[in-house]
Amino acid sequence: MDSDPHSVYRQRLEERRAEVAWYDRRHRTIGNLRLLVFLIAAALAWLILTRAAASPFWLAAPLLAFAILVVIHERVLRRRKACERAVAFYERSLARLDGNWAGHGEAGDRFLDKSHPYAADLDLFGQGSLFEYLCTARTRMGEEALARWLLAPAEPSVLRERHAAITELRPMIDLREDLAVLGEDVRAGVHPEALAAWGSHPPLLDSLPWRVTAFLLPCLSVGAAVLWATLGFRDLFLLILIVELLFIFRFRRVVASVVEAVEQPAHDLALLSQVLARLERERFTAPRLVELRRALDVEGQPPSARIARLNFLIEMLDSRDHLFMRILGPLLLWTEQLAFAVDAWRRNSGPAMRRWLDAVGEIEALCSLAAYAWEHPKAGYPEFAGGVACVDAQDLAHPLLAESQVVPNSVRLGGGLQVIIVSGSNMSGKSTLLRTIGVNVVLAQAGAPVSARRMQLTPLALGASIRVLDSLQDGTSRFYAEIKRLHQIMEMTAGPRPVLFLLDELLQGTNSHDRRIGAEALVRGLAERGAIGLLTTHDLALADIAAALAPRAVNMHFEDHLEDGRMRFDYRLRPGVVEKSNALELMRSVGLQV
Repeated sequence: MDSDPHSVYRQRLEERRAEVAWYDRRHRTIGNLRLLVFLIAAALAWLILTRAAASPFWLAAPLLAFAILVVIHERVLRRRKACERAVAFYERSLARLDGNWAGHGEAGDRFLDKSHPYAADLDLFGQGSLFEYLCTARTRMGEEALARWLLAPAEPSVLRERHAAITELRPMIDLREDLAVLGEDVRAGVHPEALAAWGSHPPLLDSLPWRVTAFLLPCLSVGAAVLWATLGFRDLFLLILIVELLFIFRFRRVVASVVEAVEQPAHDLALLSQVLARLERERFTAPRLVELRRALDVEGQPPSARIARLNFLIEMLDSRDHLFMRILGPLLLWTEQLAFAVDAWRRNSGPAMRRWLDAVGEIEALCSLAAYAWEHPKAGYPEFAGGVACVDAQDLAHPLLAESQVVPNSVRLGGGLQVIIVSGSNMSGKSTLLRTIGVNVVLAQAGAPVSARRMQLTPLALGASIRVLDSLQDGTSRFYAEIKRLHQIMEMTAGPRPVLFLLDELLQGTNSHDRRIGAEALVRGLAERGAIGLLTTHDLALADIAAALAPRAVNMHFEDHLEDGRMRFDYRLRPGVVEKSNALELMRSVGLQV
């Protein structure tokens, strides 16, 4: 679809708002009709009871009409709620395009591991993060799949399959809207790993005769109770009650194990069932999507119906907390019958649970990346090359910055050039450049389009030291935390992929003498191990490292100038070392005597 994303979203938003208004009018109309029918029924009942003006059977007509209106009213309310969720979906989509999205999506904080070599440094998770920007998943499976892709690079063959899948999903706005409006909650509370593990465990109550007995005994007890009440056969009822108590005692431990095992992982399955039902209606052509869709094909009932059945059983188990079921539950062997039904479900459908959950998660993750691709028509897929490590990006921009604000830069590493040392003052754009490169490499190796006119790279292991902080709890200073990260990056060079390192203000926590020696040794060691990367600094002494490592290293810089007492930046990357510093002038401009 070549239409402008903003225009399409705005048009659809207005259409959904009009639908909400239409359902609001129907809601009010039906509400008034219900009141009118109720008044008519009340008046008719008064005439029948006080005046005997008509047969009581005449009340059937308004009561039937009232019941029909209740059913229609419920449908209207459900449709209005779905349209309201569609309005919210398009409002969030427009917010992403307008740059007002931060803090309104799923932040993914639970995926943040401070020991990860780049997740915190590149703002992958948390408020205002890449994950929050990308994620449109409705289930935990979709969130976890997307997080895995951002945290670990895939092989080029896998990425090409994702490219084809994203290309097919890209214009499918209706699918993304349909998934967004499902269910009442924002995301399902299903814990996929626990649910898959539960499904793969062999059933504990796998006996048809005992299951039939659990069904027949309550039937007999109810019949015996009726006989007792009508004919006085008390002994038969007491005999059956004793048999039921013996049955409960016989299976008490295994029933408790079955119920306890399913209660936590299998809660909140209604949304998962609806997501499955929507995906089951879809047909794809991209190979990876065809494979994922095939994972949902089973003989007999589809996965959505089976999950709905399990959800019903869990809700029936929850009903044991009601006072009525606390009294009658033992007589009906309610818990025991449900435990047998749950384990029968696990025997028939449990082994396929992991396959279904994985398929849902991957399709949702692909839909998230497809939404990003559709909303950024200028973004394109990177090219993956073989051979020595390289990153060649033209007009590279940070994907989370608005196009009106971003200043693209071109960066090329490889072909003999392994290190770029970027100098410049604070706020000139050095850290943003590192994050721009890092985030686009993460997107590229997750399968998403990148914010560049053209980008070519080899498969890389990414390591960054941009936002390394001290830790009071761990008793580590910022300098110690930084050198631990640097050691981690150095260790990564022993892995199967060459390393791309992004180092911001290297070793600033120590004196200039040790910093100069340590920085050169570190960068030289990384280069000798085949790594490529960038090092930023406002300490011009570190710019001499390029001469020591030439021709494998070069200097580049960002400029700034003082204008009316304020620092001005153009954020353009230029060759060479920065030639001037405005720090003293800026200090004087705010009144400091220097």
